[in-house]
Amino acid sequence: MAAARRMSSLLSRSLSSSSSSSSAALLFKGRIPGVGRLVSSYSTTAAAIENPSTPSVKVNYSQLLINGNFVDSASGKTFPTYDPRTGDVIAHVAEADAEDIDRAVSAARKAFDEGPWPKMTAYERSRVLFRFADLLDQHTEELATLETWDNGKPYEQAAKVELPMISRIIRYYAGWADKIHGLTVPADGSHHVQTLHEPIGVAGQIIPWNFPLLMFAWKIGPALACGNTVVLKTAEQTPLSALYASKLLHEAGLPPGVLNVVAGFGPIAGAALASHMEVDKLAFTGSTQTGKVVLELASKSNLKPVTLELGGKSPFIVCKDADVDKAVELAHFALFFNQGQCCCAGSRTYVHESIYDEFIEKAKARALKRSVGDPFKAGIEQGPQIDSKQFEKILRYIRSGVESGATLETGGERIGSKGYYIQPTVFSNVKEDMLIAKDEIFGPVQTILKFNDIDEVIRRANTTSYGLAAGVFTQDLDTANTLSRALKVGTVWINCFDVFDAAIPFGGYKMSGQGREKGIHCLSNYLQVKAVVTPLKNPAWL
Repeated sequence: MAAARRMSSLLSRSLSSSSSSSSAALLFKGRIPGVGRLVSSYSTTAAAIENPSTPSVKVNYSQLLINGNFVDSASGKTFPTYDPRTGDVIAHVAEADAEDIDRAVSAARKAFDEGPWPKMTAYERSRVLFRFADLLDQHTEELATLETWDNGKPYEQAAKVELPMISRIIRYYAGWADKIHGLTVPADGSHHVQTLHEPIGVAGQIIPWNFPLLMFAWKIGPALACGNTVVLKTAEQTPLSALYASKLLHEAGLPPGVLNVVAGFGPIAGAALASHMEVDKLAFTGSTQTGKVVLELASKSNLKPVTLELGGKSPFIVCKDADVDKAVELAHFALFFNQGQCCCAGSRTYVHESIYDEFIEKAKARALKRSVGDPFKAGIEQGPQIDSKQFEKILRYIRSGVESGATLETGGERIGSKGYYIQPTVFSNVKEDMLIAKDEIFGPVQTILKFNDIDEVIRRANTTSYGLAAGVFTQDLDTANTLSRALKVGTVWINCFDVFDAAIPFGGYKMSGQGREKGIHCLSNYLQVKAVVTPLKNPAWL
């Protein structure tokens, strides 16, 4: 627990528009008219961006994992997964289609109905998960390297922050496995009533590309601890680390068919999984738009229950009593962490008018100091965006901000000629009706808005379809209490941000999703409650 808290503390400290043909050409090259002259300097390693280092591991697992074996797709098709530092192909990965989903679900169904996993004692299941966590720790270098290579996040972040969190979440749910139980319920009349908490069956799980291994652990940990079997679809952008980790889980003693991992595209493999009649429960993390499709497919098939962890546009509120230097640093982390590719990023920075100008100047200065470069290099804070599609989307939003009248304080261009690097970007004088203030950009773009009083900022912060998280920076307890209760979000961080302890539930209000990940609350997603009622003859007591 202490180690996990240290990791959470470290994390909290280090924490789709048209344009003219000429503008489109500029965007494709990563340039926006009139932006370059704003930049005085950036902490970049240009040589490292143009000449990235060679990763120290090989890709050993690129097939589908079905029934305990790595196999080719039924069609024989593969698709490339790319290095976001260069755009070059890392490996070709087996591409799952509906037939492969059928194979994986059949294996999971047989493992649940006939296999040993749900029939094991809960203690035996916990021992498998504990051994898996130990193997994760032993293979940190390989897993972190694959994560950085496939995703672009800094290696130091993957190895020192995320991998310890991943093994911690597995140990957390391993500890829960033999503590899941029902109740004896007093009833009116002569009846013995008990409730049973039973595994729900075959769980379909779809994870995103921004935190591939962390989302893998958030999903499989509670599902397996409860005795379910799983078919998990990785994001097509980042399949490699989950395949490697799944091999380790089988080395830990997981029976064949209990965990099946497929890589493929959402409209084909994802849709087949979401609509499959033999899948008993579905969990999805990704965009709100795709979440709606997943929910519809689930409802039109067998009405399987669905948990959704979706998008966000989280407010980060800096009150007038704030220590400006500390607030700037935390707000910077809240937005720019993981290249801004974080569903709960503090992407609407509200600053009290009395300290607004000072905050802007210091936020700009901090962005200019941010180290951007090859994520395998020591000291790098920001790597490339995930792919060309996301890269170009972010640049379109930056152009929109300029055209809508926001002040571009710094940034706005690509860095280098290789890969998908974008300058840390800061906008001031942002208004709520601007796209950069309304939409989830999912990139290194900080939008800073001004407010006058607490009632006003509550109203404005809640005027959004999202409700995933919020940050509050204040020294006043009454202000903190007022805001934490008034903000319509699933998590409020007070004078911290992105603290993700295994026991803390995470999920959103409104269109940021339904259900919760992590903590005790997540267990109910993977359990059915059954009432058993038996008559009592001449009971000694009721």
